[in-house]
Amino acid sequence: MFAAAGLSALVGLAAAAPARADGAPIIIGAAIALSGPLAPYDDGPYKAMQLAIENINGKGGLLGRPLKLISSDTKSDISYGATAAQNVIDKGASLVVVTCDYDYGSAAANIANARGLITFATCAGDPKFGPDGIGPNAYTMSTSSVGEAALMAEWAYSKGYRSAYILLETDTAFDASFADSFKKRWIKLRGADSFYGEDTFSGEDPQIATQITRLKSLPKPPDFIVVSAAPPPGVGAVKQLRAANVNQPFLGSDSWDGDYWLSGVPTLDNMYFVTYASLFGTDPRPAMRSFFDAFKAKFGRLPTQSNAVTGYSVIEAWVRAVERAKSLDADRVRGALDAFKDEPLLVGPTTYTAQVHVNNGRDMVVMEIDGGKQGKTLGVFAAHEVPK
Repeated sequence: MFAAAGLSALVGLAAAAPARADGAPIIIGAAIALSGPLAPYDDGPYKAMQLAIENINGKGGLLGRPLKLISSDTKSDISYGATAAQNVIDKGASLVVVTCDYDYGSAAANIANARGLITFATCAGDPKFGPDGIGPNAYTMSTSSVGEAALMAEWAYSKGYRSAYILLETDTAFDASFADSFKKRWIKLRGADSFYGEDTFSGEDPQIATQITRLKSLPKPPDFIVVSAAPPPGVGAVKQLRAANVNQPFLGSDSWDGDYWLSGVPTLDNMYFVTYASLFGTDPRPAMRSFFDAFKAKFGRLPTQSNAVTGYSVIEAWVRAVERAKSLDADRVRGALDAFKDEPLLVGPTTYTAQVHVNNGRDMVVMEIDGGKQGKTLGVFAAHEVPK
């Protein structure tokens, strides 16, 4: 269907699986945000999971059985995550997939991990999503906030920028980790004197007039500003910054992917962010372009963000691990996952160990927003050094 890295191997393994007489489906349960403000981050991965499952079932399924995807909506409510996870577990889920954020997905992941099930976040980037923060059965298909931040710091340095400032929205662990990691990598590259400071705001109170005053009162303006915040509060922040004639380049994480939020700042330019792939036909990697073509053919539109590729690769990874383990047993599947070393998945080379269940150094694209338009791809990059 498309030439994603490793897709043929995935399908081949599925086709070779031994048959089971009863043919009962293997259930994958998605305890994710299908409504509310987190839905744009979960919808694409969820649909990509459907695409992957359709491909696998078309080649014979897994262990001779079809895969079946069920869901329970967390409604973007942290307190409902555990209930959503229990809902899909009660319906027989062998794998529990949770929402694309550590804060919003960890409650569901904790339930799955405690029940002895493998659980995956599609794109939760905080490094705590794994053995240290949840437990040994918890994995994320994301590139970590640490890896994204290091990549962007190195990219900025390569472009000749020499002084940095950070504006952090404090409500999510991902944004805090991204900001901290960017600062560490930037200071390692340029020295402490090149970091001009940082300020914070809350998404519950997104008015940043005071922060702008402090920024503009610096002895020297920074070459660029890292806006470590996701839409919608991040949109309000950049709109206020530009209205105050703060015209330096803005740098950000994959939270800025997609164009669903651009109507809030319709003339935004000089903004750069890192993400998994270009949604707009400009990705230099044929596998990514083919994936988005297949996604649009099936669902009639492109995903909201390119993080959809993580949903596809959750299914890729788990199916390969089950096949290698020849079992759905979580201990055996975990052993197979922890043996991944640069496993070729659509999302990129993927490595897990018993201690680390997130990836830090994958290839990603840097995108530019120019004249209120997305789609300009500046190249594929990976971090050379990631802060500890």
